[in-house]
Amino acid sequence: MASFLEVKNISKAFDGVQALEDVSMAINAGAIHCLVGENGSGKSTLIKIIGGVLKPDKGEIRIDGKLFRPGRAIDSIRRGIQIIYQDLSLFPNLTAAENISLNQLIEKGNKFISEKNVIKTSEKALMEIEEECDLFAKVENLSMSKRQIVAISRALTQNARLIIMDEPTSAITKAEIDHLFSVIMRLQAKGIATLFVSHKLGEVFEIAENVTILRDGRKIGDYAAGELDNDKLTFLMTGQKIVSTPYVRDPENLADANLLEVKNLSRKGHYRNITFAIKRGDILGITGLIGSGRTELALSLFGLNRPDSGEIVLEGRSVEINSAEEAIKLGVGYLPEDRLLQGLFVEKSIGSNIVVTIVAKLLNRLKLISGAKRQRVEYDWIDKLKIKTPSAALPASSLSGGNQQRVVLAKWLATNLKLFVLDGPTIGIDIASKSNIHDIIRDFAGEGVGIILISDEIPEVLQHCNRALVMREGRIAAAIEDITRVSESDIFDMATAQNVDQVR
Repeated sequence: MASFLEVKNISKAFDGVQALEDVSMAINAGAIHCLVGENGSGKSTLIKIIGGVLKPDKGEIRIDGKLFRPGRAIDSIRRGIQIIYQDLSLFPNLTAAENISLNQLIEKGNKFISEKNVIKTSEKALMEIEEECDLFAKVENLSMSKRQIVAISRALTQNARLIIMDEPTSAITKAEIDHLFSVIMRLQAKGIATLFVSHKLGEVFEIAENVTILRDGRKIGDYAAGELDNDKLTFLMTGQKIVSTPYVRDPENLADANLLEVKNLSRKGHYRNITFAIKRGDILGITGLIGSGRTELALSLFGLNRPDSGEIVLEGRSVEINSAEEAIKLGVGYLPEDRLLQGLFVEKSIGSNIVVTIVAKLLNRLKLISGAKRQRVEYDWIDKLKIKTPSAALPASSLSGGNQQRVVLAKWLATNLKLFVLDGPTIGIDIASKSNIHDIIRDFAGEGVGIILISDEIPEVLQHCNRALVMREGRIAAAIEDITRVSESDIFDMATAQNVDQVR
């Protein structure tokens, strides 16, 4: 099959730092090609060069065998290359139809745009991929899955021949991922190629025909998907063998008394009749579809979503947690799902983010922050969690996703935690960083901290928890006391059963 796109010997540096060096890749017409690599491997730089957003320092791009030198993003769009970034780049205050059609109508130079043409253009794009969507609904009111359909449909209105999807599954459920893959297959049937960028290796094997692997700005190789398995791909991406063994709580060194008991906790519209207990050293996984109530429950345990009824018992004492401040005083920490908006002050220094939860401990006799104490704590945690930075004074925004997550972990681990609630702790993080974060979580569980790990990645729950709850429609659908006795498909069936009572 002839190549639609070829990039040859592409190199790019930023301020002397080599982002890409001598990278080549070819994508055939109608192919489903995956681009994988750790954070910082050069994936984003490469797709921005293909999309005309960045210019390479050297190398060339060819489309249909002819030299192509994009000066702007619109040049790539006109040649059939569309990039759907992780944030989808949609206008939330406009309707689905307006988002789908306006780019094409503006490109045509239409001075007057009629609603009839907007709807007609949108319907035609949706028909191409055999999809439906409420065209009059504002995008902000659509599910993430439907927003992706809008973004794909928009690409089709501009005669896309290659659609680049950057981490398209980071915020959708397994059922929505399956649906997205069916759309990609329909695009392929029409001769439209897809370049799929993902951290989730299971998805790579499920959808890819060919895989290009980057590491530290260099291409490691091109492989047919059938040549790879999880271990081989992990090694090629990271340069190291990462071994994961099931987590086992150590009953000999940890007391058997319950650290936390949750009794019939309910909040109208969020969750109801939630009952469970965890011991010191437990890593209790909570999984379920998005909207199952798991995040709302986590917020209640941290004092940010007050329950209507029920009881929380911590170390044998009934407690009411009505604020984050009260939660911290009780030894409860919370790592939120969105680290950038909720977990970090991204423009503040790395050090400030680490010590923000323990400022009172850093005061001297004059009630002023001791610079020596502060610096000692900052660099102690930077060292303990292997946060890669030349200085604690740099802003948190300067760090990679994995290092940002380590900073969020550090600020809570510095508080002498008893209970740590982690909501999606490895979302958007590469394999090596995930492994490191899982090791940190296990280490603190081994020291007697009770961990609640919320994840929509069932393999993460199976590999790093000793017990699990499956939530559906605000209720506990199943409580699994021995994680080794269930499979991924078992848990998925529990999470998607039509009736919660089917699996209780």
